[in-house]
Amino acid sequence: MKRREFIALAGGAAAWPLAVRAQQKAIQVIGFLRSTSPGALGPPVLTAFHQGLSETGYVEEQNVTIEYRWAEGSYDRLPAMAADLVSRKVDLIVASGPPSARMAKSATSTIPIVFSVGADPVAEGLVASLARPGGNLTGFSILISELMPKRLELLLELVPQARVLGKPEQRAHSRLTIST
Repeated sequence: MKRREFIALAGGAAAWPLAVRAQQKAIQVIGFLRSTSPGALGPPVLTAFHQGLSETGYVEEQNVTIEYRWAEGSYDRLPAMAADLVSRKVDLIVASGPPSARMAKSATSTIPIVFSVGADPVAEGLVASLARPGGNLTGFSILISELMPKRLELLLELVPQARVLGKPEQRAHSRLTIST
């Protein structure tokens, strides 16, 4: 082997690990923005979130990092938290609840935002329409306020003699009492 061939081979061998590292996919970073505290969300919801990520091949601290931001009920902290996630150049923002989704939307028009809300996202100003959200936001809504009248209607069909559907002191316990 000639000297030039040896130098080229040695140089290529030394550079090969660098080229392999450059081709490896960087760890994705998800920003998680919520107006409440971690306890208010409930362990089952966070477990389901992590399970959904896992089912699509993302495992926290293996190939994805999650930057959590909890406003602890202080909505005035949300703009700074959303701006912080944007400045960290996260790959995606998960915004739970209308206030968080609105702040994320106002903080960036380029980073994809996935929201979950209980209200109508069109009425909340998050998306242009349900069929064509537009912009960088997408997500889902369980339309709690829109479905409640229908739920009560169905309940009254099932129990037509009902006159009282719950009492104020029982609302805190999330139990529904039907009195006939």
